[in-house]
Amino acid sequence: MVLTSPEVQQLLREASLRVTRPRMAVLSAVHTHPHADTESIIGAARAVLPELSHQAVYDSLHTLTAVGLLRRIQPAGSRARYETRVENNHHHVVCRSCGLIADVDCVVGEAPCLTPSDDHGFVIETADVIFWGLCPTCSTSQRC
Repeated sequence: MVLTSPEVQQLLREASLRVTRPRMAVLSAVHTHPHADTESIIGAARAVLPELSHQAVYDSLHTLTAVGLLRRIQPAGSRARYETRVENNHHHVVCRSCGLIADVDCVVGEAPCLTPSDDHGFVIETADVIFWGLCPTCSTSQRC
């Protein structure tokens, strides 16, 4: 699903942010390319705003993450990735071979899905779980 310009503007306004062309381009790029790294986001955003600087993308990613419109994830050994799915607790599956990332809804029970053996007095809000393995393409190619 592609966000329209008015929808992107609405999201920015609801987050009490000024509506700027760089923020619109970056938010749209992440929405269209979930789990993209910064370089991929720069490329996608520049497709609609060619003069967009690296710094404007970095600034927009930081701001959009700080207000909760984006979520930053960074699986071990990987570059930071961004997604717009921020409204619920979910996890990720990562291919050890090609780096493909996909969303995984809670595995069992209610959020935060997992219960620690000792919460040390914390009020647990979320659980970040990353499942590692091989995607269908990589697992097929390694069997041959």
